[in-house]
Amino acid sequence: MNRLAIALVASLIAATALPAVAQNASQISRVRGGASCPGCNLFQGDFSGMEVRGLNLAGARLRQADLSLAVMNRTRFSRADMRDVEAYGGVFSSSNFAGADLTNASFVGAYLDGSIMSGAKLNGTNLSGARLARAVGLTQSQLNQACGDDATVLPSGLRIPAC
Repeated sequence: MNRLAIALVASLIAATALPAVAQNASQISRVRGGASCPGCNLFQGDFSGMEVRGLNLAGARLRQADLSLAVMNRTRFSRADMRDVEAYGGVFSSSNFAGADLTNASFVGAYLDGSIMSGAKLNGTNLSGARLARAVGLTQSQLNQACGDDATVLPSGLRIPAC
């Protein structure tokens, strides 16, 4: 068997052994209707412009979801996979992002006052123009991995690298 055939067989075996990770349309629809959905697969879900409060999305897979201009105050995003999320202009006051993975997410112009940020991964997170003045558990170490601008509002004593 030549190398190309071996590589093809190996990739086919690997592809069939992996679980499906596509979005779950019914779970996305439930959340769009205002229902909590902890641990749900909301991959690439469109939640832009939603206005809800107090949802439980802890541990949910929100990777590449659109939360632009959403108002989701007091929502639990703890331990959620929020990599590559677009949350431009979103309002998330008093929400819980503890342990969430916000790698490469965009919270440009977002309102995050009073949000819990303990242990959140902010690698590559764009916080330009975001308001985090009363964020809880936010550390300099986290902010060193993110970026922002002169309009980013942080708790006293913290700073953020420029984007």
